[in-house]
Amino acid sequence: MAVNNTSDLVAKLKNIVGDKYTLTDPSRTLPYRQGARFGVGDALAVVIPGTLLEQWQVLKACVEADVIVITQSANTGLTGGSTPDGNDYDRPIVIVSTRRLDGIQVIENGDQVVCLPGSTLFHLEKELKKYHRGPHSVIGSSCIGASVLGGVCNNSGGALIQRGPAYTQMAVFAQLDEQGELHLVNHLGIELGDTPEAILENLQKRSYTDKDVNPNAGLGHDYHYCDHVRQIDADTPARYNADPARHYEASGSAGRLMVFAVRLDTFPLEENTAVFYIGTNDTSELDDIRRHILGNFKNLPISGEYIHRDAFDIAAVYGKHLFLAIQKLGTDTIPKMYALKNFVDRIMSKIPFFSGSFSDKFAVTVCKLWPNHLPKSLRDYRDRYAHHLILKMSDDGIAEAEAFLKEYFANSSTDKRNGSYFRCNDKEAEAAMLHRFAVAGAATVYRNVHTKTVEDLVALDIALRRNDKQWFETLPENISQHFIHKLYYGHFFCSVFHQDYLAKKGTDCAKVEEEMLVILDQRGAQYPAEHNVGHLYHANSDLQKFYHELDPTNSFNPGIGKTSKKKFWK
Repeated sequence: MAVNNTSDLVAKLKNIVGDKYTLTDPSRTLPYRQGARFGVGDALAVVIPGTLLEQWQVLKACVEADVIVITQSANTGLTGGSTPDGNDYDRPIVIVSTRRLDGIQVIENGDQVVCLPGSTLFHLEKELKKYHRGPHSVIGSSCIGASVLGGVCNNSGGALIQRGPAYTQMAVFAQLDEQGELHLVNHLGIELGDTPEAILENLQKRSYTDKDVNPNAGLGHDYHYCDHVRQIDADTPARYNADPARHYEASGSAGRLMVFAVRLDTFPLEENTAVFYIGTNDTSELDDIRRHILGNFKNLPISGEYIHRDAFDIAAVYGKHLFLAIQKLGTDTIPKMYALKNFVDRIMSKIPFFSGSFSDKFAVTVCKLWPNHLPKSLRDYRDRYAHHLILKMSDDGIAEAEAFLKEYFANSSTDKRNGSYFRCNDKEAEAAMLHRFAVAGAATVYRNVHTKTVEDLVALDIALRRNDKQWFETLPENISQHFIHKLYYGHFFCSVFHQDYLAKKGTDCAKVEEEMLVILDQRGAQYPAEHNVGHLYHANSDLQKFYHELDPTNSFNPGIGKTSKKKFWK
């Protein structure tokens, strides 16, 4: 693209959204061009529209100028899927940030919601509490401030077993066809008008009535997952990003469409809940528990979260500040806290002798002065057992779990059980769930604090076969020798594990990771499980086919899944 043409495009973008929301200075665009953990590249401009109509006009201008468009919601992804990666693209890149487009419209008496591109899980959860209902997902510490649309577009998973991966068949989106013609598609199941401008303005202003809403327009979540996850003898994973069964238009699109809204189901909040804390030194016992509960219980758990002792220990130190912040200040403060952290780190990185991870080092140091934040019962189990399972049940499932666990561990001496359990009181339950929350970010903090000894973090997001009884990894010595710490944790009943490896200084992390992926292939695992391919993983043939169908000109977020970055997939 010629220089004068790029100048013309930037001028058009400024005319649409204003100078304030058209960023071209590299220092101002960096937070949008760089991923939370991976990926960075150049961009011609970052545009931040304030209305859906502006978003559409920006997209039309970009299509006319033949530039690449990367739509970005919160930029919290861990695999770089909403940023450029490198500078080997064949066209300039415009990043369209939707963070100003926060909007949640509750419909169908609270049973469903329409979410605009900038809506966050925090906002959605807060809004739905008024209706005594909850969203598909609850926020995890690996993606603080995550957007609702980001979850849907990446088939994100999460801890809530009964709800499965994020999925809907109802959305409003823009698509570029093979001839380069731009189309706005309204599959939201709501009558909004006949032109793109009318559809988007009526959607933004909620200019529709209950009569305009079709209650049977499509699925608003993965209805079949409750049965699917119970198939414990299946030779395939329960869920993973590249599963074609969960790809439908916006769902799983990963930026290959520009999505303006999604319509999702909501879920009743549980009246009564209980948390059981289980510890063992025998991994087969946890597998027994998983298989029995999924295969025989009438009531599925709300969640079942696994933590290994090493992850427990790292989080007790390097996740303590997050634990205390949530416990003392509440989850509503977390986005502001992270915004402050990023601001402080940017300022301190410009001062000699300080690094860009000043806030992590400061928080860890200060929190060491704070008394032990974990209840004695959890610490005792940490000393006794290597493997921990936090099982959360609701309503009739509480008695079901209590009876089973009591019987399973009753004859520990005669059956040679290597574990035990207890039912948490309110304080223990809160601490157990918060500690699991803190685990997910602890390895990143450790890396930031120990830059002299840690080369980098190797993070794997894997889905194991549902019938894989050897679920706990034992790495060969030639690979294990490269790591200072290995953190294992995950969504145990879905057989989805997050495995964070802190590599020793000088390690070729990319090479070691490739060797580890070969082992996972041999085990029949799928990866990634829920963080999507981004620019970190290879898209398999099914996923590549889906991306081709959505984006035949390869103009929206090209290169993800290590695919072509060239126009028409050359």
